[in-house]
Amino acid sequence: MTRILRIDCSPRGAISHSRRLADEMMEELARHGGDIVRRDLARDPPPIVDAAFAAAMMVHQTAKSARGVAALQPSERLIGELEACDLLVLSTPMHNFTVPALLKAWIDQVVRFGRTFRSTPEGKIGLLANRPTFVLVASGGYIIGARARQPDFLTPYLTAILGTIGIHDVNFVHIDGMTRDLDQGIARARDAMRAHMARHLARGNRAGTAP
Repeated sequence: MTRILRIDCSPRGAISHSRRLADEMMEELARHGGDIVRRDLARDPPPIVDAAFAAAMMVHQTAKSARGVAALQPSERLIGELEACDLLVLSTPMHNFTVPALLKAWIDQVVRFGRTFRSTPEGKIGLLANRPTFVLVASGGYIIGARARQPDFLTPYLTAILGTIGIHDVNFVHIDGMTRDLDQGIARARDAMRAHMARHLARGNRAGTAP
């Protein structure tokens, strides 16, 4: 059975459009045998990196070494969830052209020197296995296509930071233009999500594995 990690980042709860789209994706994945673990960052915010974390990170660079180190326990828990999943789903709003603070706090806990990436003279190398990842993004303005009128630092940032820890199969679905034409934005996002899902499920079937 496919192990799915769903991470929700919107503070808007049940009325969040990115969460609602994630709900639809989960329903489809569940029909194909997905086992879903959910983390709601709004309900359980990750701690902000502090001096104790920064000092411990440089000393304890394996799960075994970090065991019992208080400053690293939230990081180990979040990294463990990520390591255990076969498929990652992130639902998030765009805040001020980039990721919201809650998602950045999660990133700072899981992108950890020596634990999920290492540095080399040629650059950073991810230590986690690659896995299909879907990022469902809700934004008030247009950020894709011919009508895009605002900067999008979220998409390139998440592509780069997930790649840093070894996750390169990243697929974005944008619900954009919500303050201008919400219905069309949701319809476009549903179409894009279904296309991504069809490719993902077909790839899983060709490989002879669960999607």
